[in-house]
Amino acid sequence: MDATIELADGRSVGFATYGRPDGTAVLWCHGGPGSRMEPAHLGAEAAEAGLLLIGIDRPGYGMSTPCPGRTIAGWVPEALAVADEIGAARFVAVGESTGGAYALALAALVPDRVLGVVACCSMTDMRWEEARRTMSRPHCHAVWDAPDRESALAAAIDAHGEDGSKLKGGGMSEALAPSDAALFRDPVWGREAMAAFPAMFAHGLEGYTDDRLADGEGWVTFDVTTITCPVTVLHGEMDKICNVVNARHTAEIVPNARLVLYNDLGHFSIATKLIPTISNLLTR
Repeated sequence: MDATIELADGRSVGFATYGRPDGTAVLWCHGGPGSRMEPAHLGAEAAEAGLLLIGIDRPGYGMSTPCPGRTIAGWVPEALAVADEIGAARFVAVGESTGGAYALALAALVPDRVLGVVACCSMTDMRWEEARRTMSRPHCHAVWDAPDRESALAAAIDAHGEDGSKLKGGGMSEALAPSDAALFRDPVWGREAMAAFPAMFAHGLEGYTDDRLADGEGWVTFDVTTITCPVTVLHGEMDKICNVVNARHTAEIVPNARLVLYNDLGHFSIATKLIPTISNLLTR
């Protein structure tokens, strides 16, 4: 299913579902840039595992209206509106990369609805300088350091291209672990990734810019120490985009967190472990 809902303020939120329609609901918080289509390649595996993956476009991505000035915690009501729309009273929250913070915010702010969290290849609280220093200067620091949103948007466009064109044609090769590069060469995965590409930049770099502005100040709009559900922090030690120090720190500051590392996987190839990780989480 590919659909939208309208919020009380008139903005639209786009979402898509993959997997088993009557399965355990999994709210999918995509990376940055990303879209509701991020988990599409896992649909068949999710169905076999009895899971329903619900990808949600954050504001400024795909079919969701931009929302300048948004915060991480401020997105939680939008996710809940989608969950309510499809009748998911309780759910697992999964966040990839940038999305990890949004999954953790759900667990911190609506603990009665979150069964567990998987934070996959995710950024940690950017108030921690050791992790902040590892992030890309053109893709992150240039946006964080901009004096205003207009300048931040210009920095994001400079790093990615207006429509993400700088990420194509080998533009990401230096940021890929060997296992990531192998995944990019897989024709099936590549077709699905390219099918999702337009949604990532449907509003140019607005979604990405607002993601960076939201995480640049750190996790100040929610408190991870209040999380009570089980949390798995999943990361590839070969990750060149989001260094593994992020995962180690998140596992230290989040209660009930279990750190799971794969020494041969990177930022994208770690996704091959996501469905088994969700299934294992549900047994805890």
